[in-house]
Amino acid sequence: MIDKLFLDTNVVVDLLGEREPFYNSAAKIATLADKGKIQIFVSALTYSTVYYLLCRFESKELVKEKIRKFKIITETSDLTNIIIDKGLSSKFDDFDDSLQHFCAEEVNCNVLITRNGKDFKESSIPVLSPDEYLFSLNKN
Repeated sequence: MIDKLFLDTNVVVDLLGEREPFYNSAAKIATLADKGKIQIFVSALTYSTVYYLLCRFESKELVKEKIRKFKIITETSDLTNIIIDKGLSSKFDDFDDSLQHFCAEEVNCNVLITRNGKDFKESSIPVLSPDEYLFSLNKN
């Protein structure tokens, strides 16, 4: 069984925005997905947030092209009324983090990848940073 990873928005911004020092780890995860060794999922909400953030530094067309290419190797978890309701009634401190978590749960991801692990202490899914995930692969 291959891993089903859910990428938090910050990891996608690191990847598509080529943000150092975080880019390399995010790129390695994307390469694993491109080779079919893992599956990666993101929430529908991630696309608009990434677009908004990256357009502050790059042209709209370039950002759209990056997102188009990224979509080839990812699956999207829909943001539904049920997920919003779960987020509103959850114990997560941050509403956005709760939405990310319940989107990951909805598509049965077995790992949530984020650089803000402390924000996911309520997660029912194991939470790892990109580096921690890559290190775990090298141990096996």
